[in-house]
Amino acid sequence: MFGISPLGWVHTLGSLPAIPLAIYMFARYGRIAPRTTAGAVYFVSMLIGALTVFLVAHQAASPVIGAVTLVFLLAGYAVGHVSVLGKAARYLETIFLSLTAFLLMVPAVSETLRRVPDGHPIVTDLNSPILLGAQAALAAMLVVGLTAQMILLRREGRRLSR
Repeated sequence: MFGISPLGWVHTLGSLPAIPLAIYMFARYGRIAPRTTAGAVYFVSMLIGALTVFLVAHQAASPVIGAVTLVFLLAGYAVGHVSVLGKAARYLETIFLSLTAFLLMVPAVSETLRRVPDGHPIVTDLNSPILLGAQAALAAMLVVGLTAQMILLRREGRRLSR
């Protein structure tokens, strides 16, 4: 079904929980919150997706996206434990983890548009205006989302310092 191999299903189903978890955390905390239960499950799900992409990827950019996602994921979960960074750690953590959500959504949207509906996908060409528009919308959401997150973190920092 959808031309996905068994290992491809492991990759897809393993990384799929990260999408609703990211949405939940963005809505609840304004960012991906790594030290929550949802954040721990997000980490495992993203780790499964980032590691298995090397085994299932067909596009030349896929391993690069997987490697970059893995770096941002590990950095995002580690930076909060680096005390010398002070307040900057929270900003970096937020940026890194938001980038992991973006890097998950770009191939997820692309693959969905190129596979659904089964046998007659919405997009058959990587240069399709629909696909390019979807990717542009994701990029815009990243810019707006990161800007909003930085504003919220700054306001939260001011409130805590009073």
